[in-house]
Amino acid sequence: MDRINLALDWTPNINHIGFFIARDKAFFAELDLEVHISDPSFDNYAITPAKKVELGIADFALCPTESIISYQTKKKTFKLIGVSAILQEDLSAIVVSSDSGIQSPKDLDGKSYASYQARYEDEIVRQMIIKDGGMGALELHYPKKLGIWETVTKGQFDSTWIFLNWEGVEAEQKGVSLRSFRLADYDIPYSYSPILVTDEQNLRNREDAYRRFIQGCKKGFLHSVSNPEESIQILRKYLPPRDRDMDLAKCLEITAPHFGDKSNWGLISEQKMKSFLDWIYEHKLESKKLNVRNLYSNSLLKAKSNS
Repeated sequence: MDRINLALDWTPNINHIGFFIARDKAFFAELDLEVHISDPSFDNYAITPAKKVELGIADFALCPTESIISYQTKKKTFKLIGVSAILQEDLSAIVVSSDSGIQSPKDLDGKSYASYQARYEDEIVRQMIIKDGGMGALELHYPKKLGIWETVTKGQFDSTWIFLNWEGVEAEQKGVSLRSFRLADYDIPYSYSPILVTDEQNLRNREDAYRRFIQGCKKGFLHSVSNPEESIQILRKYLPPRDRDMDLAKCLEITAPHFGDKSNWGLISEQKMKSFLDWIYEHKLESKKLNVRNLYSNSLLKAKSNS
């Protein structure tokens, strides 16, 4: 069997449900794959998921599209490419407490933001504030990544970036009222997060095994859409103790429509990628020019030709 190492972008959550289903229900095994899944709690985010691909620790990782751009433009470039979009629509948002007095992004001027310290993140949030009429004078803080959400719920910082289909559900479940600001509402054409990435060279060298992995993932995610109760039971086993009381039915209800279907699961849109790349250049977040077609490949989504 071919071994595949997958590095998740966070501790197990609803965005990862298809991977665990595919492993537990032997969808991977049926494709002669042994899949090992790790998450950042293994090393407390000492090495980012994308970096694990660069170092050869992982075959695939989950990260936002910005990571692909960042790796292809850094001083020592690395051909990280996207091969499958987990969500066809952005389900993330910048959030604040509803009783904070912050009514819209411009009110974040002078307020604190708990950042994940991703390369373009802080500037993206600043541009949201500016688009809303503010100055972009954000007070940035960099707590430990896996503890960022707690710093906001405990009132240590005013705002952060979350997934509405995970932390948003948790907040509602705990009676924490949030106000959310979606990037698209402020003309930021954010593309895909999370997106499944790999090393382009490894894709060429192990194309057959990698294609089987993607096909197993597709089967797992689509299974979660058609078999929600069973899928929730599978995912719950892998959640960290603090998350095991999550309303997973609600999380999946929000998320499932955005996994896509048999015709478009995982599909990466060139136009969506290009719009975000152009926005990054327009706002001078990056100066090194890239060809959008070098950022992704949909090739693994296609069944292997018999010709």
